[in-house]
Amino acid sequence: MAFDNLFSPIKIRGMELKNRVVFPAMGTKMPSEDKYVTQQIIDYHVARVLGGNGLNFTEVCGVHDPSTPKNFLSIGDDKYIPRLKKLVDAIHSAGGKAGIQLWQGGMATASYQNQDIILVSDTPIYGTDKVIPGASIETIKEVIKSFGYAARRAVEAGFDCIEFHAGHNYLPHAFLSPFFNKRTDEYGGSFENRVRFLIECIESIRNNIPEDMPLFMRIVAHDDNLENGISIEETIEFCKLAKKAGIDVLNVSRGNFSSAAIKYEVPPVDLPRGFNVDNAERIKKETGMITIAVGRINDPSQADEIIKGGKADMVVVGRGQLADPEFCNKASSGKENTIVKCVGCNQGCYDGFVNPQVPYITCLRNPALGKEAEYRLIKTDNPKKILIAGGGVAGLEAAITLKRRGHTPILCESNNSLGGQFVLAGEAPRKEELKIAALSMGEMAKLENVEIRLSTPVTPELIKKINPDEVIIAIGAEPIKPNITGSNGDHVTNSHDILAGNSTANGNVVVIGGGLVGLEVAEYLSESANSITVVEMLDQVAKDLGQLRKICVMESLHTHNIKTFTSAKCVEIKEDAVIIEKDGELQAIPCNSVVIAIGAKSRASNDIIMYCDENNIPYHTIGDAVRARRALNATAEAAEVARAI
Repeated sequence: MAFDNLFSPIKIRGMELKNRVVFPAMGTKMPSEDKYVTQQIIDYHVARVLGGNGLNFTEVCGVHDPSTPKNFLSIGDDKYIPRLKKLVDAIHSAGGKAGIQLWQGGMATASYQNQDIILVSDTPIYGTDKVIPGASIETIKEVIKSFGYAARRAVEAGFDCIEFHAGHNYLPHAFLSPFFNKRTDEYGGSFENRVRFLIECIESIRNNIPEDMPLFMRIVAHDDNLENGISIEETIEFCKLAKKAGIDVLNVSRGNFSSAAIKYEVPPVDLPRGFNVDNAERIKKETGMITIAVGRINDPSQADEIIKGGKADMVVVGRGQLADPEFCNKASSGKENTIVKCVGCNQGCYDGFVNPQVPYITCLRNPALGKEAEYRLIKTDNPKKILIAGGGVAGLEAAITLKRRGHTPILCESNNSLGGQFVLAGEAPRKEELKIAALSMGEMAKLENVEIRLSTPVTPELIKKINPDEVIIAIGAEPIKPNITGSNGDHVTNSHDILAGNSTANGNVVVIGGGLVGLEVAEYLSESANSITVVEMLDQVAKDLGQLRKICVMESLHTHNIKTFTSAKCVEIKEDAVIIEKDGELQAIPCNSVVIAIGAKSRASNDIIMYCDENNIPYHTIGDAVRARRALNATAEAAEVARAI
């Protein structure tokens, strides 16, 4: 077996796990509005169990029903037990172990409801003169009992273990952290008082579960970006007390949603892989407890080395198993090169979770996420020859899916390499994993024996020669050329050519366009340019970035002293300056080079469409060929079309 350390068994109290991989609690928006387990959640978990995962945890499950928002799981009443049991039974039937994460959200619930918000201390409501009062002693005791009642229900539902969520500035963490806890009674002030609520919750849980049932606890290693927050030394002292109270395993996370440190909760590609492992190692060493490492662990070699080196006893592979539910099976059988790896883009998971218009989380790399039942690949009874125009991620996703279903895809790419814009995006700072992912999709298509023709643009003549049954148009987008005086100057180039290495920009550089691509080009050039100024028409830069990636990019802009002008229109490009209009006045920004990064437009496919129409060939347009958007949309559309043909 490959990766023997990662796939070795471990026993915790009476629970035996077949390997050291944990599928963690992650918000999905899959629970019903009235807080029950749904069949969608069951299918989602079972797919990862069948994929070889060792231990599955539910997403946060509210212990106190009045303060648990809609569309979150709840175990705050006996009525929830039957459907929770159905989830546990499904996980067990598939050969896995089931854990439940017990949660009281504190301040987090204010984003979802305006009543039954339980806070550690009096908290002003921003922009108003109102204050939400801190929890009364009576309410504190009620919540402590709720954790115990929830634990009893978890036993009835058949869960193998429980995790107490004491991190991410949810209510328990808020009591623990001196940044949040401003109480002056027995639950605030000194360290001994601040740990009291958590210890009483742990004891309440432990008193309601069998002796041989393991109790996990999710903690943050220390507070980031919070003045006078909890230190790792205090965390370690608390964990020692928690061990005496009945905690067996520490799940060492990081981050909070009250500051820029939220980036550590769902770390984007900008953060190093395994960035939090050293904290887990120190806490394991100083507490002597079983410890789980968390934080951008998306490769089995990386995970195995963590276990082998004694840095942790187990590892969380969360988004890695969103991207590929077969992660464990592929790794343990020596097929790690076929793993579809998470690239930390956050487009479908975190950005999808916080976007109210998105019904549930998705994944750029796995369009079947949340559709495990309906997206099972079914072999076709009517094999077709499908011509795919374009070898970017949309074209590759379509080709691989079609081939696996029994069709004969022929993929034609006008350039001499596969991967398209995703490869180009991977040239930007900190995004090499995107390039690797795009190239790996090309290799996967080759392993599936997809017929690939490079340097082959799709023309009416080619369509006639191939004579396909259907055509998929996935030719992507190209940079928009602005109608600005001077934009054709020799010192003017565009973002795509910069990232592709086809052109350079030196000296004092002005980047026109402050969206994702413009900012990444600015960062890309920051090491070689004397100065960089970004000009954006909108009222802020980075409007098209998700929240967590935006935090990282903005931090980098600050570090590299990249200047930005917002609500500014470029009206002319001169040899030595860019003229902008801001606040009704013209300003000149001296420069030597100009980079245009105002977006992309779909490449023209009129000739392909016209030929298909004239010859009654069904065609489908997907991805940026429809309009320039996120890669998430491209792979989603490709997956849908490839399953419909």
